[in-house]
Amino acid sequence: MPVLSPYTWEILRYAQNDRKMENLVLYRKYRPKTFGEVIGQEHVVRTLINALALGKVAHAYLFCGPRGTGKTTVARLLAKSVNCENRPSTSLGVKKYEPCNKCAACIEINEGRAMDLIEIDAASNRGIDEIRELREGIKFSPTQLKYKVFIIDEVHMLTKEAFNALLKTLEEPPAHAIFILATTEIHKVPQTIISRCQRFDFHKLTLNKIVERLKLIAKEEGVKIDKGALELIALNADGAARDAESLLGQVMAMEDKDITLVEAQTILGTTDIGAVITMAGFLISKDVKNALGFINKLVEDGYELSQFAKSLINYWRKMMILASWKQDGEIAKMRELIAPELTDEQFKIILEQGQKLSGADFIKLIRLFIRAENETKGASLPQLPLELAVVEWAGSNEK
Repeated sequence: MPVLSPYTWEILRYAQNDRKMENLVLYRKYRPKTFGEVIGQEHVVRTLINALALGKVAHAYLFCGPRGTGKTTVARLLAKSVNCENRPSTSLGVKKYEPCNKCAACIEINEGRAMDLIEIDAASNRGIDEIRELREGIKFSPTQLKYKVFIIDEVHMLTKEAFNALLKTLEEPPAHAIFILATTEIHKVPQTIISRCQRFDFHKLTLNKIVERLKLIAKEEGVKIDKGALELIALNADGAARDAESLLGQVMAMEDKDITLVEAQTILGTTDIGAVITMAGFLISKDVKNALGFINKLVEDGYELSQFAKSLINYWRKMMILASWKQDGEIAKMRELIAPELTDEQFKIILEQGQKLSGADFIKLIRLFIRAENETKGASLPQLPLELAVVEWAGSNEK
């Protein structure tokens, strides 16, 4: 067997890492490696980087908010920053709060090999025995890093006994330990736990921020994708960056280097805003014949009806809010807040449609289609709940 030079081994190692990166799903491949790459959580990032720059890192944090908004990502960035071997040095030109991503500590955390970064899924390790084991392990000093960082995901899943066992550890942890708890259901976390942590609330991302993120990833992957397709993916992600990136990966799996809106609709089984506007028009005029025909056309074309119902509900909500604002300046402001994805023509249509409905009409429509959306998921005929909603709406207010 020939002896390979260190240079050749280095080339092979990089080639192997490249192959691993190619096989990663997009949300893992493009997970932010610095605080500057995090999108949509400026209030959280700003506070954390100030604490890092001033050397005032707390011993326990609680990250709460919807799924896919960056809680675990920011937790890992914080773990990496406090352990970065080069961060305190200004001679490298690295911002004092950013990890260098070059030292041994950063590389180990990036590659998931750091023994002193302990990630626990509370959904599958929720009992008192697991927390007792954690309490025993926390006593020992870090093996390689400066700090032992414990990230407990979905912490609300812990049992009452497990929370009680965790309580004392959070109150008086050793100097080398940092806890970062993450949850999507903050109301299930005991107040005694919350009071011992610095709490940060993560928000859903705006449509524009998600679209910009997807555009950047598509460019890196060498794929051209229509803006309408990106907006459709962002709308279906419901404010979650991870969901958006997963959907983008699903669309890109067709290996087409030029993806159109129609192709994205076909793959995701969703409809665009034009279909929602058309359906809203039929309902406003109580055109039962065309409304029912349109629903069955969606079924024939293979669209996901529960998703269509969700889009329709969202459209009614936007219309209701916009209808309550009368002055032009106020409407323009509300457009930026709740309907930035609509074109000028679509915005004009939603305003015109909204003037034809009363407050009672909005309440009736939204409630009918919320019920229809829930029933669609388990119905033997997915279109039937929507058809019933249409007929019930058309029959309302009739004398």
